[in-house]
Amino acid sequence: MMSKRILCRCEDVTRAEFREAYAEGFTELESLKRYTGVSTGFCQGKGCLVESALELSSLRDVPPGDICLTNIRPPVEPVTFAELARLEPPPLLDDLKRTSAAAGPQRPDTGDET
Repeated sequence: MMSKRILCRCEDVTRAEFREAYAEGFTELESLKRYTGVSTGFCQGKGCLVESALELSSLRDVPPGDICLTNIRPPVEPVTFAELARLEPPPLLDDLKRTSAAAGPQRPDTGDET
């Protein structure tokens, strides 16, 4: 039975796919990330970035410390959930709600003239 080792669970990237991408010329972790999707999923690399760097160091036969990690893009300004909850909805959303409430229930146009 053939085993399938998953390198990135979020994006379902296997070790074999990572190695194939490396063989195709994607030899930096950033380019491997962009090509395979490794470390771009829900966890944003928390579960696979170290494994990917170790795999790349093995492929390049260099110490893990020589591998440049990917660019980290934090939010422009971190906010708490409480701050998000206090935000006013955008005016456009309020306008849509008022328009929808004034028009009453709408039936989707299905093209049937019954």
